[in-house]
Amino acid sequence: MSALTNAYIFLILAIVAEVIGTLYLREIEGFTKIIPSLITAISYAASFYWLSFTLDEIPIGVAYATWSGVGIFLITCLAAIKYFQFPNLLTSIGMGFVIVGVVLINLFSTDY
Repeated sequence: MSALTNAYIFLILAIVAEVIGTLYLREIEGFTKIIPSLITAISYAASFYWLSFTLDEIPIGVAYATWSGVGIFLITCLAAIKYFQFPNLLTSIGMGFVIVGVVLINLFSTDY
């Protein structure tokens, strides 16, 4: 595997960990519930750990845009399933723009 492929694998791991941590944020109730609090803290730590491995191969702006953009999309989809929080039409259109932006950044970035 190439170094760039490995970087994208770490980026995927970072996104998954960040999404898990964010989904549990609703359940920590001010860090008064220990299990959700631990899951959130460990997930965020893992996310930043794995994100750091991407930065040798992927420019920080591209990595961060991908991490946050894909995370926003996944969290919104999973929140609809888990919490029945459905985005309205304008929110959905905005998220579509985020995804298009992430795709464009990754397809046409020439920094690496």
